[in-house]
Amino acid sequence: MPREKSPTNPPIRKRAPRKSASTDKATLTFARFVDLEQRAALIAEAAFYRAETRGFTPGHEVEDWLAAESEVDAKLLHAADSGPRG
Repeated sequence: MPREKSPTNPPIRKRAPRKSASTDKATLTFARFVDLEQRAALIAEAAFYRAETRGFTPGHEVEDWLAAESEVDAKLLHAADSGPRG
């Protein structure tokens, strides 16, 4: 008689880190306008306002941070691209 497989938990899959060429380009482009601490502060503020809009419902912290990071980077890139050229 064939042996039945015992139920096991599937292995937990880890997500690969995001590969974003735009973030690297963004960091290089606006690094001369804001330092990393200022950028992190802008991202934290934007993430806070996103969480506030949701009523601080737990479980969305990473989502808020990543969305805020994209938003801040886009604004900084736009400012860098439209800034004075010398």
